[in-house]
Amino acid sequence: MSAPGVRARVRAEMTEEIKIVARRHLATDGANLSLRAVARDLGMASSAVYRYFASRDELLTALIIDAYNSVGEQAEQAARDKTDELAAFLGMAHAVREWALNDPHQWALIYGSPVPGYQAPQDTIGPATRVILLIASLVESAYTNGRLTERPPITGRYAEELAVIAERYTTGATPRLVAAALSAFLHLSGALSGELFGQLTASVEEDRRGFFEFQMRGAAYLIGMTDAP
Repeated sequence: MSAPGVRARVRAEMTEEIKIVARRHLATDGANLSLRAVARDLGMASSAVYRYFASRDELLTALIIDAYNSVGEQAEQAARDKTDELAAFLGMAHAVREWALNDPHQWALIYGSPVPGYQAPQDTIGPATRVILLIASLVESAYTNGRLTERPPITGRYAEELAVIAERYTTGATPRLVAAALSAFLHLSGALSGELFGQLTASVEEDRRGFFEFQMRGAAYLIGMTDAP
């Protein structure tokens, strides 16, 4: 391997090691990351870490993009090769839940409270929309294949706003379907945040997976993927 190739590999390995340590800090300190603390754990001078990440926000961005891509990849893999859109939607939802339960601190980073003073750059948008675009693709597939039960149309100012999205990004989908896809994503993220952040402590203790399935079937009913929630 050439000298530039060796340097690139070493840089990639060091970058990944910094992110691994930073993720450990997420578990103890939340998003209140300190490059100095990360450097201390690595046995490096803080100035050395700044050669890889120019600021705390740059490191946070890298962690956020990795988290979005990780959950997006798991969701897409779970939806792949399912027999129909309902099975794909439910499989996707349970895969996202497993990801969140396995790493709640990363879930909190991307779906929890905004980090004070942090402004997400444009390059987070693509990774951030992977799950919702997957839901939208399943809704559009079910619509195209005639596997949706028609629901009453929506009206009002918000329906007019969603009509613009429907016209721009879908093949003949109605504003109601766009609303249902967005609602399904909010069902998913809200259900998981409620579970992870303690809102179910005194309500459902034994079968939270079953309760999550109930909520996701309710979202599928709203879309029209099933006739009964």
